[in-house]
Amino acid sequence: MQISAFEILGPIMVGPSSSHTAGALRIALVARSLAPNPLEHVGFTLYNSFAHTYRGHGTDRALVAGMLGFMPDDVRVRESFDHARATGLGWDFIEGSDDAGLHPNTVTIAMRSRTGQQVSVTGESLGGGRVRISSIDGVDVEITGDSPTLFVAHRDIPGVLAGLTGKISETGSNIATVRTFRRERGGQAYTIFELDAPVGEELADDLRTAPSVSSVSIVQIPGAGHTASGTEAVHDFLSGAELLELCRREGRSIGEVMRLRERELDPDADADAAMCRILEAMRAETCGPIERPSLSLGGLLGGQARAVSQAGASLATPLMGETLTRAVAYAMATLERSATMGVIVAAPTAGSAGVVPGAVLAVGEAAGADDAQIRGALWCACAVGAIIARNASVSGAEGGCQAEVGSAAAMAAAAVAELLGGSPELALSAASTAISNLLGLVCDPVRGLVEHPCQDRNAIGAANAIVSAQLALSGALDPLPFDEVVAALKSVGASLPTALRETALGGLAAAPSAQTACSRCRGCMSLFEGSRVR
Repeated sequence: MQISAFEILGPIMVGPSSSHTAGALRIALVARSLAPNPLEHVGFTLYNSFAHTYRGHGTDRALVAGMLGFMPDDVRVRESFDHARATGLGWDFIEGSDDAGLHPNTVTIAMRSRTGQQVSVTGESLGGGRVRISSIDGVDVEITGDSPTLFVAHRDIPGVLAGLTGKISETGSNIATVRTFRRERGGQAYTIFELDAPVGEELADDLRTAPSVSSVSIVQIPGAGHTASGTEAVHDFLSGAELLELCRREGRSIGEVMRLRERELDPDADADAAMCRILEAMRAETCGPIERPSLSLGGLLGGQARAVSQAGASLATPLMGETLTRAVAYAMATLERSATMGVIVAAPTAGSAGVVPGAVLAVGEAAGADDAQIRGALWCACAVGAIIARNASVSGAEGGCQAEVGSAAAMAAAAVAELLGGSPELALSAASTAISNLLGLVCDPVRGLVEHPCQDRNAIGAANAIVSAQLALSGALDPLPFDEVVAALKSVGASLPTALRETALGGLAAAPSAQTACSRCRGCMSLFEGSRVR
């Protein structure tokens, strides 16, 4: 399993959606690396969930931002239309038809240079900001960015491929995989080289001089983790059962195993410093909107987190209690920041970003935990999320809100259980219960906005996590193994109709009031301004 901890708690990004905002932006960044120069116009054809919700999710702004080279955490994403106009870049959006043969989050980016040269790239947003490039100029490819990648366009004639591999070998680079795609024998061909070590411009320049080569591009997908050459994760695991066996054999907690695994997968990175940045960003996203509320893009959110926090003085004792009140307020605050296109941590997605920080920070504060203990709990959350991402899904477009808030609740429940001294077995039991409580939860964003009912479901997710942790710590264990519950999550997600998987076509999104103009929506004009559709 090559999933990094920081693909689960991360990316640190501009909201409101990890798959529809950060993922879309990353696809555009890859397209930009393949674009003809000087770039004059970009056409974005959106399919399935992307086509139905791209305005409310900020997908349009994110795609344009990616073409400008902005990164997922760049606050300029919100004003990307203005920046594009200033550079003279033209763009339009085309709403493609629903196609069951395509991934729910698919976009084709057609780029045209001022000299008339054209390049087309199709990408898929897989959830949590992870992406896959599936087509270049109509030729099916598969690029995930898990390894340093070279994309070479050339004629399909004898000797070309041998020459390319020879040049790469001369540099001392080891080829992990090589795949060649072609439309017809003797015509245009594309070869993808995945290498064990980072690719330098010197190698790319050398390949460009090879006979019959028309272009060479270094394909970099921001956020994709690269396993260092020759490394093997001794502490790797593919399931809950394997994780528990590792913990038992070494006498370690889930968080300790996950931290060791991350350091083994990328020895050159400072995993501890990265987790410190995650914790710092979580504290900012949970507290800022309570102190300084602001109206969301769609106008449905703004001030709810502060209202819950302030009402806690009178309502906490008879209702949720001080810790749970704080957890709910933190979770709601994170969604408010995300909905203003503020910077948040996807955990594991932007739509569920409030659950983990809400529960873990509130319980940590109540328990007097120090930063090292809270980071340990966050490592535990990463392990649970990685298993779910590998064996089911954390994408609302693939598995409904159960895959987003349900997964986040499982991560938070395990983290809270470990933070309060629970064993690995108790932590996974809490995670099982948290998923079970939200199994079948649909994704039905009203008006295609990641605002309602998303904010309320993050509040419920945080409460669910804390309840599930208390059940496990009290000895009321879940009777089903974690891996079987994850399998059920996947099965139920596949059974949900498309209308209930982030398309804004069913559930609450289909309610009569959701179809009419919103009296509170003061942000509508700015939301739609500049987004041209044909």
